[in-house]
Amino acid sequence: MTATSPDRVLILDFGSQVTQLIARRVRENGVYCEIHPYTIGEERVREFAPRAVILSGGPASVTVATTPRAPDIVFRLGVPVLAICYGMQTMCAQLGGRVTLSDRQEFGRAFIDISGDCGLFVGLWPEGAREQVWMSHGDKIDALPPGFRAVASSDGAPYAAIADDERRFYGVVFHPEVAHTPQGGRLLRNFTHHVAGCRGDWTMAAFRAQAIERIRQQVGQGRVVCGLSGGVDSAVAAALLHEAIGDQVTCIFVDTGLLRLGEADEVVRLFRGQNNIKLIHRDASALFLDKLAGVTDPEDKRKAIGATFIDVFDEEARRIGGVEFLAQGTLYPDVIESVSATGGPSVTIKSHHNVGGLPARMNLKLVEPLRELFKDEVRVLGRELGLPEQFVDRHPFPGPGLAIRIPGEVTSERLDILRKADAVFLDEIRNAGLYDAIWQAFAVLLPVRTVGVMGDARSYDFACALRAVTSTDGMTADYFPFPHEILGRIATRIINEVRGINRVVYDITSKPPGTIEWE
Repeated sequence: MTATSPDRVLILDFGSQVTQLIARRVRENGVYCEIHPYTIGEERVREFAPRAVILSGGPASVTVATTPRAPDIVFRLGVPVLAICYGMQTMCAQLGGRVTLSDRQEFGRAFIDISGDCGLFVGLWPEGAREQVWMSHGDKIDALPPGFRAVASSDGAPYAAIADDERRFYGVVFHPEVAHTPQGGRLLRNFTHHVAGCRGDWTMAAFRAQAIERIRQQVGQGRVVCGLSGGVDSAVAAALLHEAIGDQVTCIFVDTGLLRLGEADEVVRLFRGQNNIKLIHRDASALFLDKLAGVTDPEDKRKAIGATFIDVFDEEARRIGGVEFLAQGTLYPDVIESVSATGGPSVTIKSHHNVGGLPARMNLKLVEPLRELFKDEVRVLGRELGLPEQFVDRHPFPGPGLAIRIPGEVTSERLDILRKADAVFLDEIRNAGLYDAIWQAFAVLLPVRTVGVMGDARSYDFACALRAVTSTDGMTADYFPFPHEILGRIATRIINEVRGINRVVYDITSKPPGTIEWE
């Protein structure tokens, strides 16, 4: 573990779907934090030396004997503890309270009544106030542990918030980390700054300087290859590596032929021309198309793309010779998701194409300079490194590229059609000044043909689906509410300018961005 600030908060994960949001809110307040499974050992906790600890929510019930418990060391460290939902319930059970199944569950929007002041509520919620929060629990606390008092209640939870100011232990049965608790971010800030005394001085400039030093210490005089995929993560990783070790790093850009319109040329121009970074550009588009011929199953596509990518990348790395390290744009969510709530590390190492692991034959040591950062933090680092704004702010793009936006077989003809439709869609979004308001937008070439009339003749062409979502964290998403005139303009341009499409539809479902691969 490495740190970027003397003030660090340890978040112990009990399996909540929104644990990452706790970390996001804490970091937004300028405090460095890390998420670790609740099974973390005592020595590891002491080594981390947290200034405060947060216990996350989780799906389990404390009323079952074999469910997760917080490490006892957490309550002996002498640092503040904030326990959320399940974390609060297990804290109470472990410290001498009583938790039972509730006869009134609370899920969704709720209101709490503030009955007392405490360190969490300073300048936020006065006694007697009624505040909106987000609940998700089926247990309730019947008796508080010694030293605790109730500071808030709800219709279904007499102890919706509790405090032991002497030990600086606090618990809330609601989720302050989600947007549906409007003042939740301020509550978390009260905990980190007012209760724990964190300075809030973690900045991207500090991260940049320390990341460069860590890269130099790890790599020494060794040679590094960095896989460029055309996305933001690998681009920022490459720029950071180049600043740290200069010509010791060589970027390998495997052009799969599955990128957006003009993207390959843009990558080469930025890194080889503008930034003067050593770059190998391997056009393997014909090879990838050959490997995808006749493949229709989505998982088989990913495997074919991943295996081909690794083969081509390995071939180019061997041509360089003397390479010791492989750099990847692994982000913090990848690290978190590679460790389950029970602490078992995943055997699969993230690849840029999300389709497989690092083959043992490459025999390279990993350099992952972004593994402590969330996506939006990577964008901030990209600006810090001087990457062009239009590159840093580009929408996320999946590793397998357009292949997962063409359900069914991927062919050169279908790629050309989709690439042009996607370019029109993004162009109109930019023209309308909406690009930065949308987290991700793309076109999908549906595996159906529809009958239409174009001019005086019938057409039998593909239907195209458009999707645009808003998101603040990349974990949940909602569709973007386009004005009808803009959707009409987009559809008209696609049908007029892209041969092979005669119908355009807009998807208004709401679901996580990572699940919208259409297969």
